[in-house]
Amino acid sequence: MYRERLERVRICETSEMQNGYLRVDVVNSENNFPITDAQVSIFYPGDEKPKEVQKTDRSGQTEEIAVSAPPAALSLEKQNTIRPYAEYTVQVQAPGFETATVKGAEVLAGVTAIQPIRLIPLSEDQGRRDVITIPEHTLYGSYPPKIAEDEVKPVNESGEIVLSRVVVPQTIIVHDGVPTDASAKDYYVPYRDYIKNVASSEIYATWPQATIVANVLAIMSFTLNRVYTEWYRNQGYDFTITSSTAFDHKWIYGRDIFEPISAVVDDIFDSYLSRPGVRQPILTQYCDGKRVSCPGWMTQWGSCELGEQGYSPLEILRDFYGSSIYVNTAEMISGIPISFPGEPLTKGMSGEKVLHMQEQLNAIASVYSAIPEIVPDGIYGPATAEAVRVFQSVFGLPQTGVTDFATWYKISHVYVGISRIAELV
Repeated sequence: MYRERLERVRICETSEMQNGYLRVDVVNSENNFPITDAQVSIFYPGDEKPKEVQKTDRSGQTEEIAVSAPPAALSLEKQNTIRPYAEYTVQVQAPGFETATVKGAEVLAGVTAIQPIRLIPLSEDQGRRDVITIPEHTLYGSYPPKIAEDEVKPVNESGEIVLSRVVVPQTIIVHDGVPTDASAKDYYVPYRDYIKNVASSEIYATWPQATIVANVLAIMSFTLNRVYTEWYRNQGYDFTITSSTAFDHKWIYGRDIFEPISAVVDDIFDSYLSRPGVRQPILTQYCDGKRVSCPGWMTQWGSCELGEQGYSPLEILRDFYGSSIYVNTAEMISGIPISFPGEPLTKGMSGEKVLHMQEQLNAIASVYSAIPEIVPDGIYGPATAEAVRVFQSVFGLPQTGVTDFATWYKISHVYVGISRIAELV
């Protein structure tokens, strides 16, 4: 299958190739700690000699590597039949770890793609390789269309469901196949990472900002409906959602994430879509609007067109789902030690929330040594602002030195991951 894809790769080699960007983040699969001085090799598919070789820095990251990608305009044209992104092979080696290879990392022109790599420590089976092949993007490849469901699920006859309020879960259990495939593997994925993966698999990061936000909201609302109603558990399964486009969304193990999509998710991950009088998140189904039509649902290509016309995210959603739909906020975010204080933390502020953030940031700095350690004194001084700014630089956030919503929860997310407060697989 991969060999067949290589035959189609060269179709993207035009005189109008543009720069896209690829950054590789390497961590230890056992503890999420960054791996310094890992050798990262970037190959054009089918080539034996790498296009680029870099070493990871103290944060386990490469620099942003400029690579060729098809013109950005191709990803905005609904009728385009040329693959609008380039594919690369990423190989990572580090002493004491298995070699990891990702084939098919997607790069769009003008966009940074972040390829996560979780290196597995060597065991008795010395030299075993971890190879991941990323399939075609859903807007370019061929995938089963969504089987229609009611957007609001009935409650069990007992009138009871496990959740009495909408909660953003810490972890999503993804069944990598159709529900009835008992041989398919289950993956435990942090909620935000799941949303970023799905959105990167189902829309193009070159699309208008409003379009990206609208699609992310639809993906999150659909996912939280599965969580809230315990849809699959009530059918006797032990997972939250599947990776089948016929039933849910396309989640792809090990794929790269597009930075514009990541930024949107970090900003609004506690949001979902509601209707008046309906307690559960709406099961916002959609289709591509090109190969498949779906009256009454959002179409991805249609949302792109509306975004280009200047529609806001809510206007895009209401154009497809009706004027009664609105954006709601989850009552609770699971797995977070302390919730966001309600306003950004800035220089000159003080108190318990500042102290809590400083303590978490110091714990992170003990692992990500590029981040300067600070004295946890509850005072947001210049040293704290600088530590926050470096943290933002390492984790792809705007470098403001201000602990806003996205930064607060990114700090909490990273802290939980490295401190093993919760088991992340």
